[in-house]
Amino acid sequence: MRTPVLVIGRSGQVARALARLGRVHGHDIVAAGRPEVDLTRPATLSAALARHGPAMVINAGAYTAVDDAEGAREEAFAINAAGAGHLARACAHAGVPLIHMSSDYVFDGKASRPYREDDATAPLSAYGASKAEGEAELREAGGRHVILRTSWLYSEGGRNFLTTMLRLGRERPELAIVDDQTGSPTYAADVAGAIARIVETVLDRPGDDVWGTLHFASAASTTWFGFASEIFAKAGAKGWPAPRLKPITTAEYPTPARRPAFSVLETTKFVRLFGVTPPDWREALGRCMARIDQSEKVS
Repeated sequence: MRTPVLVIGRSGQVARALARLGRVHGHDIVAAGRPEVDLTRPATLSAALARHGPAMVINAGAYTAVDDAEGAREEAFAINAAGAGHLARACAHAGVPLIHMSSDYVFDGKASRPYREDDATAPLSAYGASKAEGEAELREAGGRHVILRTSWLYSEGGRNFLTTMLRLGRERPELAIVDDQTGSPTYAADVAGAIARIVETVLDRPGDDVWGTLHFASAASTTWFGFASEIFAKAGAKGWPAPRLKPITTAEYPTPARRPAFSVLETTKFVRLFGVTPPDWREALGRCMARIDQSEKVS
């Protein structure tokens, strides 16, 4: 019987996308979340590793409410930083490789070119700081690991920019959208595919030097206003509501958490190691919205 690939977290966008894959390289994907597995309770992590005996672990569990984290800093750090460390040490002790999800929000947005894996982190928010500290915890744990940073994650379900835009588009005739923050919208299903490629490579060729920090995000970049414009162009073509859009500045839309003005990620290293070229974000968005159409989630 083949050992499973154990996914920590069940409800997040990447966890759900991985669950839809079902199997990776002949290994069943098993997702485990609270209360069975709790990143803030180390004993549950060791117990899950002993129970499932996984070939690999993927940490897709996180505190992801960026603005809420400003007022819940202790909880965000308990999950994203200390919790990541607990899991990394448990995996290192068991000799199980770990893939850990991280974020473009570990950067301060002052760069003038896409961020590379070895660029210094300088988070602006409690959420970004908790993710940066979680990365440090993994490195200090000493086990075989991949830290996979991605950006502007969205999917056809749950709470994210795409689903929020489609909901607001049904409720309001005009939306004001920030147009001075730049990133790469990335479809969770594509991230799941990238993770599957890492798993396949590691299990096929365990001696390959693929460990460390990697970036995977869609090709090309845009602003939140550009993202929304493309969403509603595609929505309008389907006969869905498409409100007027008004570009605004970050200063005109203050939020509890500061966000980087520029958080585009350089993905050349990932392409070189795994032979997978990230899709253009507009093409990926089309695939995602086709799934929404097929599942009749928008009325």
